[in-house]
Amino acid sequence: MKIKPLLLSGLGLLLVVGLLGGIYALMIRAMITHGKQLKMPPEVVTAATAQSQSWESLIAAVGSLEAVQGVVVTAEMTGKVAAIAFDPGTRVKAGDLLVQQDISAETAQLRAAEAAVALAKINFERAKKMLETKVVAESSYDNAEAQLKQSLGQADAIRAAIAKKTIRAPFGGRLGIRMINLGQIIKEGEPIVSLQALDPIFVNFLVPQQQLPQLHPGLAVRITSDALPSGQVVAGIITALNPEVDAASRNIKVQATVPNPSEILRPGMYANVAIVLPEQNPILAIPATAVLYAPYSDSVFIVEDAKGDEAAKGGKVVRQQFVRLGEKRGDFVAVLSGLKPEETVVSTGVFKLRNGQSVVIDNALAPEFKLAPQVKDS
Repeated sequence: MKIKPLLLSGLGLLLVVGLLGGIYALMIRAMITHGKQLKMPPEVVTAATAQSQSWESLIAAVGSLEAVQGVVVTAEMTGKVAAIAFDPGTRVKAGDLLVQQDISAETAQLRAAEAAVALAKINFERAKKMLETKVVAESSYDNAEAQLKQSLGQADAIRAAIAKKTIRAPFGGRLGIRMINLGQIIKEGEPIVSLQALDPIFVNFLVPQQQLPQLHPGLAVRITSDALPSGQVVAGIITALNPEVDAASRNIKVQATVPNPSEILRPGMYANVAIVLPEQNPILAIPATAVLYAPYSDSVFIVEDAKGDEAAKGGKVVRQQFVRLGEKRGDFVAVLSGLKPEETVVSTGVFKLRNGQSVVIDNALAPEFKLAPQVKDS
């Protein structure tokens, strides 16, 4: 008699479970149907047209700056510094006095030597006149002439020593930091100050050997450096190519000459060099922000007319297209394959798009893309 209530309870429980399962199944089916009918609102994007352009052919390199003339002025003779005639960091002209070493002993010796020269000249002239009248032998004349030459040589040697102790600028340029002090005994070869001619200045850089046929003196180069004001480019020309190729790197050394009136560029700095070749390269350019970069392949989203009912309303959709990219220049990048001229691509916000998504083009806030953008102060 007790089994019947248990059976009734079990059947009731099964009925409730089945009813709940049916309700959940209907809810899930309704959600799936609603999801299929649901349409995402179109994404607002900016767009740009792939343009055929001609870009300059450039060879890029990294160079090192070198003074056209640059030396560390040194002492030629050992001596005491009697006077320092320059200020560190100033410009000097060729022949300007830099340092005067003590020449008191040489000056005294020079006076004695000049007196000996004067006496030797008198003796020589006297011997010459007497030889003409046959008063003295020719050997006396020869001795007087030799004595004069010897006296002149001794005087010239003392003058040369004085000149070596009078240290002058060998060429015009800018001086560096002083390395000596007044009263110091400086030895032969000891450095005094750096002297560099900074305008113009050389830029030395290496170019691969396969590009050698494209190079020749007179080609224009453009120099940029983080030492220059932002965006400033300095123009120069190639003035020399090494006659040999480096056997280790297979590169050839090239030298360009660049004007440097402000002397901002200094020897030892590095600079970015762009060699401007005469020919132009035809390319297909799009904004660099239009590219969705990925490890497997880069792609863009091409804007096309929608199909079906949306086509009548003027709707637009995007199609993901894989592309092969070339050189990047400014805000643009060259497309080597995968895109046709005049095709419209999404220019910003490509990371939030998917293939086949509806879009609305609004270029009201589109950025201005430039080949040579300039950084402006905020």
